[in-house]
Amino acid sequence: MEANDNPVMTGAQALIASLEHAGVEVIFGVPGGAILPVYDPLYDSKIRHILVRHEQGAGHAAEGYAQTSGKVGVCMATSGPGATNLVTAIADAFLDSVPIVAITGQVASTSIGTDAFQEADIRGITFPITKHNFLVTRAEDIPTAVKEAFHIASTGRPGPVLVDVTKDAMLGTAPFVWPKQIELPGYKPTTHPHVRQIKEAAKVIEDADRPVLYIGGGVIKAKAAAELAELVEATGIPVVQTLMAQGAFPSSHPLNLGMPGMHGTVAAVGALQRADLLIAIGTRFDDRVTGKLASFAPNAKVIHADVDPAEIGKNRFVDVPIVGDAKPVLADLAKAVSPEKMRDLSGWIHYLEGLKSRYPVGWEADTQGKLSPQQVIKRLGEIVGPDAIYITGVGQHQMWATHFLPHERAGRWASSGGAGTMGFCVPACMGAKVANPDSVVWGIDGDGCFQMTNQEITTCSLNDIPIKIAIMNNNVLGMVRQWQTLFYDQRYSATNLFTDRLPDFPKLAEAMGAHAIRVTKPEEIDAAINEAMSINDRPVVIEFQVMKDAMVWPMVAAGTSNDEIKIARDLAPQWNEEEWV
Repeated sequence: MEANDNPVMTGAQALIASLEHAGVEVIFGVPGGAILPVYDPLYDSKIRHILVRHEQGAGHAAEGYAQTSGKVGVCMATSGPGATNLVTAIADAFLDSVPIVAITGQVASTSIGTDAFQEADIRGITFPITKHNFLVTRAEDIPTAVKEAFHIASTGRPGPVLVDVTKDAMLGTAPFVWPKQIELPGYKPTTHPHVRQIKEAAKVIEDADRPVLYIGGGVIKAKAAAELAELVEATGIPVVQTLMAQGAFPSSHPLNLGMPGMHGTVAAVGALQRADLLIAIGTRFDDRVTGKLASFAPNAKVIHADVDPAEIGKNRFVDVPIVGDAKPVLADLAKAVSPEKMRDLSGWIHYLEGLKSRYPVGWEADTQGKLSPQQVIKRLGEIVGPDAIYITGVGQHQMWATHFLPHERAGRWASSGGAGTMGFCVPACMGAKVANPDSVVWGIDGDGCFQMTNQEITTCSLNDIPIKIAIMNNNVLGMVRQWQTLFYDQRYSATNLFTDRLPDFPKLAEAMGAHAIRVTKPEEIDAAINEAMSINDRPVVIEFQVMKDAMVWPMVAAGTSNDEIKIARDLAPQWNEEEWV
């Protein structure tokens, strides 16, 4: 269409029209001077705007929305501190490959570089933590920038994209032209794997005696759970799933060995260390999985498939590289591998089953007259069930939730993996509930994490977003305290939160419009969870007063080999390798 066939709009109007054309249903944001022109046409738009209490909350809400819906999440903020408050969430989305688009206002283009009021070079600040970012200085460039942003965020390896728009671009006018197509010559993600690489990988799989499917969050992003199940069914190969991949393969399946790595199960860690083949799909060999890299899976060949070619061979030498999206990669492998040509894996499976049975993930007995946090989380999962969406903060409760919740379906779990962002839980729950209004959304949080972003409970109350938050209140920064116990001679420097004194979590929750419950005894757990499940007209916050020195086991100390995994402070597993040798 010719430009003169299109209505003349201000840049601000064009921005809202562009977001509508991109299919945006909700924006999490906070207005301010530089972005204010956009909020005027937003007033008349069908796009729902949720006014959060802090821009970091807007970013994490956009992440929760994206991770549990598969759509692109959108957050918006003004220039300067508004934009910089988004940085943590943008970095979190970058490390976890979450598709979000962040819209920020910027001072007028003539003021850039003058240290104008609320000026910040947000494009420069976020350059290392965005998949791409834009500085738009002309009204006529806004529609193309928005369309490109959503395309880049949602294709290939997903990730965050920033669109920074100057105030004069918002106030300027131009004919609105929504591009029918976009041209990005340097951006052409490879989604379908090369046939030759698939055939080579199939041959290597057929020849392996001790193969393991090492599954990462890319399988979730690709919506490839069905294809993974098909490959496992065809081959009988056991599966380990990273923190970000929980639910990609049912946790109840006998071939699911659990999470690998620093706080992984003995079976998962042992499988990787003793494998002769790793089939790594949509994962990046993160240090929290590998431990000391030089000692990781020392006898294993590696097939590594990822939609991002930069990840292949980055940390570990790869024998068969496959560039492609996890969904077609898994589907093609399932077709290419001949079950008749597979080696007999019964001895290998028997060995891993032995590890699972000898070293189940459990917890220590109560020694402080307090609740066991592991027991609380396990019971919550049993009562609520696998159809709920579970989201965690970061720390000990995150690891326990990974082990003890029922991860049976893809897209029902979200957590902050790569960045490990405390404060992720509450706003991410908000975003997940907005994206999935008919699903129950539970947040598992710590007393430290909750205090970082709990103000978004108010946002939920005012916007009829009935999330449910379970606080594991142990009065300390639990994971840091665990390290101080193990490695710093119990010198507990700056980890006591004194939350047995302040704040009073039920009163705080009630002040923000939530229904509040406090649980101090084991016999109160079930009733509290069932009470929370019966309330769906407002947020619910349950404070579980749990023991201070509960520990996350197993554990591989940072910088050590996975072979040094401990199942308790002074106990290591007995591998009994003669079972399969």
